[in-house]
Amino acid sequence: MNDQKSSRDWHEKTLEELVFASLKESRRARRWSVFFKLLMFAYLVLLLVLWSPVDWLEGASSVGKDHTALVDISGVISAESKANADDIVSGLRKAFKDKNTRAVIIRINSPGGSPVQAGYVNDEINRLKEKYPDIPVYAVLVDVAASGGYYIAVGADEIYADKGSIVGSIGVLMNGFGFVDTMKAVGIERRLYTAGEHKGMLDPFSPVKPGDRAHVQTLLDEMHQQFINVVKKGRGDRLQDDPDLFSGMFWSGETSVKLGLVDGLGSASYVAREIVGVEKLVDFTQKEDVLARLADRIGASASLSFMQNIGGLR
Repeated sequence: MNDQKSSRDWHEKTLEELVFASLKESRRARRWSVFFKLLMFAYLVLLLVLWSPVDWLEGASSVGKDHTALVDISGVISAESKANADDIVSGLRKAFKDKNTRAVIIRINSPGGSPVQAGYVNDEINRLKEKYPDIPVYAVLVDVAASGGYYIAVGADEIYADKGSIVGSIGVLMNGFGFVDTMKAVGIERRLYTAGEHKGMLDPFSPVKPGDRAHVQTLLDEMHQQFINVVKKGRGDRLQDDPDLFSGMFWSGETSVKLGLVDGLGSASYVAREIVGVEKLVDFTQKEDVLARLADRIGASASLSFMQNIGGLR
């Protein structure tokens, strides 16, 4: 009987030792896994710092030679998109600040967007032109530079485009839908409660009031006139006397030259080479930080493993 009990105790003790040994080995493996992941992350960061062709802090060429600075604006202009005023302005400031910049090219490929965001950028272009009077600014229009895209372009000293570029659309719009008759047809009653006579303005399920329509039109006309004033200030007497110029119409780059909306035809490399006389282009467009991307992809994984390892040591 005692022999059976001793044998059972021995088996239990052996099994317990095996379990603890396995847990210990698992914890050791997790520690080494975290260590090697962090080591690889540090190695990649070191490689990027040593071999990157751009200067991390300024986003400029490390060569230190004269160049034409380039800032790209691509996509819909809005606070939530990559073509937002904060990023565009940051790139412009770095471009003007660089001691080797001889001219700045703003390359635009945008159908428009927020008039406020476009206005911020246009204002900043004019401010930088005053601060750095020896650095000319050129806008180069790519596939399309309409509405807010053109709003930004007119801040430049000169504008260039491709003959097939879509240019113009100097106007303002506000759109939506109305479902009043549809609701009547299906027997739905709209119940809207507001504090403030005009708080329910533009509600798609309520009839449009004449006074509300007039107010919205006044607002659009005011914003349109602001757009027109900015274009006239930027283009001056280069604009032709055409009744459709501020109608929201758009044209090809070739026709835009005739209308005075554009100064000439050419790409960014053409402007740098033939107009500026400094062919080397350096991109100052504000981009997502490389270290941040690495941290998201590698560091997050390492941090997760590290936290799991800590949890396993409790």
